[in-house]
Amino acid sequence: MELELQLRKRQGAFSLTVDLTVSGERLGLFGPSGSGKSSLAGLLAGLSRPDDGRIILDGRTLFDAEKRIDLPPERRRIALVFQQHALFPHLNVRQNLLYGHRRCPAAQRRIELEEVADVLGLTPLLAQQPAKLSGGERQRVALGRAVLASPRLLIMDEPLSALDDDLRHRIIPYLRLVSERFTIPFLFISHSLLEMRLMTERVAVLEKGELRAVVSPEELARQRMGQQPAGYINLLQVGPPRQTQGLLAFPWAGGELLLSDATLPEAGTVELSSKEIILCRRHPEAISARNLLPCTVRHLFDAGRKTGVELDCNGATLIAEIVPDAAHELAITPGSTIWAAIKASAFRRL
Repeated sequence: MELELQLRKRQGAFSLTVDLTVSGERLGLFGPSGSGKSSLAGLLAGLSRPDDGRIILDGRTLFDAEKRIDLPPERRRIALVFQQHALFPHLNVRQNLLYGHRRCPAAQRRIELEEVADVLGLTPLLAQQPAKLSGGERQRVALGRAVLASPRLLIMDEPLSALDDDLRHRIIPYLRLVSERFTIPFLFISHSLLEMRLMTERVAVLEKGELRAVVSPEELARQRMGQQPAGYINLLQVGPPRQTQGLLAFPWAGGELLLSDATLPEAGTVELSSKEIILCRRHPEAISARNLLPCTVRHLFDAGRKTGVELDCNGATLIAEIVPDAAHELAITPGSTIWAAIKASAFRRL
């Protein structure tokens, strides 16, 4: 997918100005509340009209002020999934799913109900009313309804922000699977760095109605590390554990990580904040942290008031953060050997 935007829109005191050309199947739009993310989604979908500019999707002009082109929403074939799922309460799950499908011209229908219901795990729920569904189930129905419209682009506007962490991480695999199975490119809108990393491959950053940058989600996470309460979140793939001295030993990077949380999965992904990693110049003689990992410093990077340290731990990567004075005092430079100390309680499951 290639998306070209050159548009301006004023709403009261707020002004949105975007000049962007970006390619990819999994695009992100990142920014704080009030930055213009939802306004841009509405302009793309045709729910509101730019004051000036143009919108081109895969070579097809959706809007051009100079040429007086302004395709209505139904001809743009852009589907939206919002934070609030907005299901029709008087329709059951099957009827909600088919709402967009029946309004899509027959010649453009390429996705069928049975396949979507199977992919999203909705087959047992087809006869249920929305009021009887959980929050995660409702969001899956809203996603399925959008997919069944056979869109050229799927816009997801903060689709996970109303869910708790557990539901959020259950829904993310469904979002990715739908895009891959049905080859639908998407624009994922969020203010969560972790969601950007899990969902997207390229991110446009909006601030105060202006485009600030287009970067990879990894670049964005590192740049914003010092501004986030949780710092940078390391995502570690661990193997099946064994029990040892009241802890769980998970295979990782040719060695083991000792974790204390019994609710962690048998294998999978665990989170570790950059704030939870203590760096030592030499092996500590006595320390309560159960994980002492010898690492090589790959490089240092600026993260506002903090310094990010990229570590090579037997081929695997860890990102730690320290204050600039600590980097100087510990003589941390690329190529130097450092010890990373991590408590067994510092990890949490994704």
